[in-house]
Amino acid sequence: MTSTKKAAKPTKKPLTVDSWFEIKKRGSNVGREVRGGLVTFFTMAYIIVLNPIIIGTVPDLNGNLVNGMPISEPGAVPASMAAVAAATALLAGLLSIAMGGIARFPIAVAAGLGLNAMVAYTIVGQGMMSWPAAMGLVFWEGVIITILVFTGFRKAVFNAVPRSIRSAISVGIGLFIAFIGLVNGGIVRPAVGTPVQLGIGGSLEGWPIFTFVFALVLLIVLHVLKVKGAMLIAILSGTVLGMIFQAAFAPGAAKDDTGAVVNPTGWMSNIPAFDGWGGIDLNLLLIPWKGPFEFFFGGFASPVGVLAVIMLIFALMLADFFDTMGTIVAVGAEGKLLQPDGNPPRTQEILVIDSLGAVFGGLASTSSNTSYIESASGVGDGARTGLASITTGVAFLLAIFLAPLVNMVPGEAASPALAFVGFLMMAQVLEIKWNDPEEGIPAFFAIILMPFAYSITVGIGVGFILFVTVKLFRGKAKDVHPLLYVVAIAFLIYFVQGSIFAAILPPA
Repeated sequence: MTSTKKAAKPTKKPLTVDSWFEIKKRGSNVGREVRGGLVTFFTMAYIIVLNPIIIGTVPDLNGNLVNGMPISEPGAVPASMAAVAAATALLAGLLSIAMGGIARFPIAVAAGLGLNAMVAYTIVGQGMMSWPAAMGLVFWEGVIITILVFTGFRKAVFNAVPRSIRSAISVGIGLFIAFIGLVNGGIVRPAVGTPVQLGIGGSLEGWPIFTFVFALVLLIVLHVLKVKGAMLIAILSGTVLGMIFQAAFAPGAAKDDTGAVVNPTGWMSNIPAFDGWGGIDLNLLLIPWKGPFEFFFGGFASPVGVLAVIMLIFALMLADFFDTMGTIVAVGAEGKLLQPDGNPPRTQEILVIDSLGAVFGGLASTSSNTSYIESASGVGDGARTGLASITTGVAFLLAIFLAPLVNMVPGEAASPALAFVGFLMMAQVLEIKWNDPEEGIPAFFAIILMPFAYSITVGIGVGFILFVTVKLFRGKAKDVHPLLYVVAIAFLIYFVQGSIFAAILPPA
């Protein structure tokens, strides 16, 4: 008589930090992940300072700042900047933790440079709509991108746009940001006889401008020496120098309460002096619910018209989309994490978290949040898993308590980082085949019109139109993806809508 034994069921291994993040499998350890996450934080923490300068200082068509305060109210700009800093740090912390825990990829998320500039200087700064309405557009852009992720259409759009236009968008945004940095730092100013000039009458004068030059040179030197956190170090060093100059020489403010320049050698924005601890201001999180209709639907009722609003959402979506795809592939390549198909593991989860970054960025009035290429610095320092992103997120949450100190950072100390970002984004220009007019001409005009027309939307639109036009006249209509014809026609209507409205509307 033989006895039979039931085969023992395989025991399920307990879930551990190592098994969830696959730390050992990717050749890493907890110490390397934590260190890499901190390196990523210090290389991108500058956004806590830069986002308030971009988002927090521009009044809308009603004369209100992003926190709802009239710009004419005393202390409105510092209060607005402190609120943006706190919300920026909070959202970056939560989204980076979500990226690390769900997507388990070493990439951090925060308010996107370029996207915030478009919202502040193109949509709001040019009087198109109020801040709540503009942030509502960011929200809807995020909703659309999230839907595209789940339907697979996002990949189709990516494949439809030629590589040269994708690269041109990045380069053009970089030049646009650099120009803004030079203007905010007082290096480039309006002139008489020419559109702009260097400094004051063609000369660099005053302690604030010296602060800008010092911070920029320091940033360049640190970058060349490959020092981690170069941007943040340069910003903080420039702030300390500015505080010394303010205490010793009292340059004062360059502008009065109306925004008019009354002291050319003064500080262009914040005066670098401690003005007391104002606490943590999370008021921006309540903005959408103070006027739900204006936030969710106000943009569509704005004076610019529904077509213009649709094109603005499209432009935001396009810039957000291509930045993300390029970033996740670049970071994955840095850590040798890409799969045979060239995509990182859990691409779907990465794209979902990134898309929700725009949704919550609009709700928190910080502009669209997106994946950061600076994450490559942490990966270069050894990070290979989502544990690094969680570390970065925790560091951002702790930084909320320092957000009020952003009022001490003058534009002359922070703006050099904006100018330097232009250099970093310029690298994409090598991806364009300049000896091929079908690629070079559309890319060139897309790049130059972003800073020259002071509009990211204009550059993107002209790039699409010229690409389609050149292809048509060279008899290569079949080489153009059908989706690009639709986009080009939409942009063409957008550019001439003023003439169309003038022709169809009865005279006043």
